[in-house]
Amino acid sequence: MSKQFDLVVIGAGPGGYIAAIRASQLGLNVACIDEWKNVDGSPAPGGTCTNVGCIPSKALLQSSEHFDLANHHFDEHGIVVSNVSLNLKKLISRKNSVVKQNNEGILYLFKKNKVSFFHGLASFVEKNKDYITIKVSSLNEELLAKNVIVATGSSAREYPGLKFDEKTVLSNDGALNIENVPKTLGVIGAGVIGLEMGSVWRRLGSDVTILEAMPDFLMAADSQISKEALKVLTKQGLNIKVGVDIIEVKNIGKSVSIKYKDKDASVKDLLVDKIIISIGRVPRTDGLNASAVGLNIDERGFIVVDDNCKTNLSNVWAVGDVVRGPMLAHKAEEEGVAVAERIVGQHGHVNFNTIPSVIYTSPEIAWVGKNEQQLKQEGRQYKAGSFPFLANGRARALGDTTGFVKIIADAVTDEVLGVHIIGPMASELISEAVTIMEFKGAAEDIARICHAHPTLSESMKEAALAVDKRSLNY
Repeated sequence: MSKQFDLVVIGAGPGGYIAAIRASQLGLNVACIDEWKNVDGSPAPGGTCTNVGCIPSKALLQSSEHFDLANHHFDEHGIVVSNVSLNLKKLISRKNSVVKQNNEGILYLFKKNKVSFFHGLASFVEKNKDYITIKVSSLNEELLAKNVIVATGSSAREYPGLKFDEKTVLSNDGALNIENVPKTLGVIGAGVIGLEMGSVWRRLGSDVTILEAMPDFLMAADSQISKEALKVLTKQGLNIKVGVDIIEVKNIGKSVSIKYKDKDASVKDLLVDKIIISIGRVPRTDGLNASAVGLNIDERGFIVVDDNCKTNLSNVWAVGDVVRGPMLAHKAEEEGVAVAERIVGQHGHVNFNTIPSVIYTSPEIAWVGKNEQQLKQEGRQYKAGSFPFLANGRARALGDTTGFVKIIADAVTDEVLGVHIIGPMASELISEAVTIMEFKGAAEDIARICHAHPTLSESMKEAALAVDKRSLNY
């Protein structure tokens, strides 16, 4: 007899596993299916984020930053280190252990919250009045679900005519597992993955060239932030070229040949040992057998949903990278919680206007809300204030004074419309901005809040004061 569940979640990435846990907390009988596995065949829940995305990349960024600090910055603190060497195998092994800890943590959370976990590929079989039938590749029996949440995530987009071999032509997966530091490394795409992975291997010794098709650097960010980021990352040693028109990319065995036109239309040739392709991601619906139940998928491969993440089928929902909106783990989590609550009749809500974006380079880059370019285009009247970390006592003590905090507020109401940060721990500092904006707070509200001294967060307070041209420490 088939097993019956109130809810079956397909995919155990950030959107899926969080949705399953929240639904179980709300009293539903829940199952979660995921096919990701470790090299030994054991389950590896957590999706792209845990296995080849957010978590392992941050582990490598941390390790590579330690290496860079030991080589170039410890002497500033009176710490004399000589003959610093790199054990890349151990560095990668540490990254793998961090990933495994997260895999095991999710399995523990499933057990703690009484979520039934099935390891295998899920596919739709049929839909009738009461249940949707789902096949799991590892089971002899099928699952019957009253409700389904599809959270199958996304895959790296291949460059046209160039297949990933994860040895020479790398996706984010291969970029995390390079066995030897390449002498030369090419990166196509100056987005989050390109900049983070480029930073990792640059610190470890690669000569890194990043090629970006867009005419300006980091066009999604505030222009002041992107200009500062380009200046700092270039100074660090990343060779970043924007406005590039790639003519041809060839995998020639142990190296990659790239022919491109640069911004002034000059044709250039670049030969690199390895290349990372970071030109976006595509929704993962292969193997789902969506047609068996009539699930609507658009021409780009995304599952079509309404504002509440409901599909064209009454009891099927979809969240995360497989639907519209930013491909961010925290966006997927918020959607997962909201959908679980909607299924039981509550009013789950996701505010797309306050979803922060973060790039974990050094310095970190983070923003939430509108930037100046967008507000000018909208014709909205605003005022802005900024404060440099150079004038922050804690930043000086850390020895990292790069960057600034910028706050943009409505010219009349003072409501915070956007916050943009480049500098130390920007990923943590942005949370205060998200909170203020969720409550439609004003720059004055931030300026009136007591911030502990000495902290980096004081730069947020000072930037808020600067909106009204009354910064106290700059």
